[in-house]
Amino acid sequence: MNAGFLTANNLHKNFNGIQAVDGVSFTINRQEIFGLLGPNGAGKTTTIRMLSTVLTPDTGDVEVNGHSVQRESNQVRKLIGVCPQDLAL
Repeated sequence: MNAGFLTANNLHKNFNGIQAVDGVSFTINRQEIFGLLGPNGAGKTTTIRMLSTVLTPDTGDVEVNGHSVQRESNQVRKLIGVCPQDLAL
């Protein structure tokens, strides 16, 4: 993967036959501000959940500072924090 701080490579996620995320790839470098924008139902929340180890991608992977969210999720969790817009309890 690329040498950015966070690199998403060809992420896919399917829920009961519905393709929520279809081949998303991007790189976020250190000290970069990155926005993930799109209409409702575009897969933003699903993508964030895969980036933050809450969901496992069906295919593809994410690396955070060189650590795979699939193979080294505990290391990734030590490096990130997620603050959702709306708290869902």
